Amino acid sequence: MKKHDLLVSSSVSNENLEVTNISYNSKEDQKNGIFFCKGNKFKAEYLDQAIKNGAQIYVAEKEFSQDVDRLIVKDASKALALLSAKFYGNPEDDLFIVAFTGTKGKTTTSYFLYDILNRAYPKQVGLFSTVDRIVGPKPEDKFKSDLTTPESMELFRDMRRCVDNGFKYLVMEVSSQAYKKNRVYGLQFDIGGFLNITPDHIGPNEHPTYADYLNCKKQLMINSKINIINRQTNDYDTVYAAAKQTSDDKDIYRFAKDEVGDTDFSIRNKESNLNDSVFTYTAESDKAEDLQEHGQYTYQLGLVGDFNELNAGAAITAAKIIGIKNEVIVDSLKSAFVPGRMEHINTNSHGTIFVDYAHNYASMNALLSFLKREYPESKVKVVVGSPGDKGVSRRDGFAQVLTELADSAILTTDDPGFEDPAAICKQIDDKIDHTRVEVKTVLDREKAIREMISSSNNDDIVVLAAKGNDAYQKTKGVDVPYASDPVVARKILKDIEG
Repeated sequence: MKKHDLLVSSSVSNENLEVTNISYNSKEDQKNGIFFCKGNKFKAEYLDQAIKNGAQIYVAEKEFSQDVDRLIVKDASKALALLSAKFYGNPEDDLFIVAFTGTKGKTTTSYFLYDILNRAYPKQVGLFSTVDRIVGPKPEDKFKSDLTTPESMELFRDMRRCVDNGFKYLVMEVSSQAYKKNRVYGLQFDIGGFLNITPDHIGPNEHPTYADYLNCKKQLMINSKINIINRQTNDYDTVYAAAKQTSDDKDIYRFAKDEVGDTDFSIRNKESNLNDSVFTYTAESDKAEDLQEHGQYTYQLGLVGDFNELNAGAAITAAKIIGIKNEVIVDSLKSAFVPGRMEHINTNSHGTIFVDYAHNYASMNALLSFLKREYPESKVKVVVGSPGDKGVSRRDGFAQVLTELADSAILTTDDPGFEDPAAICKQIDDKIDHTRVEVKTVLDREKAIREMISSSNNDDIVVLAAKGNDAYQKTKGVDVPYASDPVVARKILKDIEG
């Protein structure tokens, strides 16, 4: 705490106490434990309960009780990150960690690199993503994530599980909230990848401004030894300057699509259809040529959508920095699959269905633009909702992209939180140009999907957007089980097509 200038005062009567628990949940067993008083809604009675459950020391930003040992700190969330790392034996030191951030593409890129590394180093690679967390080789070591980047205590706990299970590598997503809430405070990543940034996550419960959002995003560059940057991202100069704060030019790699100057790698599409994308990946600088024996390689990407080529480019660059053989990269990308991302469902007579996590203007625009190019004669029909309590700016973005690119839409529920889902849908609907797109609201998401699929014919494209493979709806503080969009769609098809 002193090293990080966090310690205000300490009162520890037994410096030989062996701490066997750390927690910020007062309901848990606290025997011989440290309890963290954190969060804007923290109440003194939580500490009282923790003490009754055995807590020996508490960490807080102010003194609550003098009846138990305590560490008073300037920032409890930073203290939680630092002490969690120590409690779990600094597992980050035994892992080569690659992290990606971006408004869109974090999950897809992380899965691409995870698959590449896992093929090169079987049973040695962990994954912390929005969808799954993989901390070991057994089935019970793979489970659904509740946050893109977990709270620091869970983060280091799961890193420890990775190390104990023999893992040497970890691929993870780092959200802007991870830096906003100090979940990754004190962590230095071996490779950090910056994919893109567009206005998102702006709202009362997230980032107050775009400037704050950008500032949190760029922290990954400052805290990574080697940096990979999309040369075409918005605010590139700011992102590159952040990387330069802690990395030399030789440790910063830029990639871009098509003809862009001042980059290290370029991606050029050769072929794109509903089965795959074929693209070249070319070294454009001396340090890039040092990473690959030949100047240019061609890759076939199994995940449809030419917009995924940039995600693949980031994963390829990271793999080459690590030293993965090109044939391993080729084979991995060819069979790439990401749960809830561009899942393609064929029907007998109700069009072609795509399930994708596209959850803001940028990702939805990329998705629908691709589908319009591939199906110029088809109607594009979208089922979408927007979450409550966060990402308020997404609602205007959905209205804009539906007006620009959709033929019809059904607005529905998507993790409403403590907001009224009908009110969220109305905010989107109010901004849509109804002379250009047919819109209705069906709050029950399964019913909305059923209505859209049932009313579609073989020439239509049905897009189930924003929820992807999520297996629950976040409603009034409760994770209500939900089968997930692809499961719901297949069940409906079985009902109506047999």
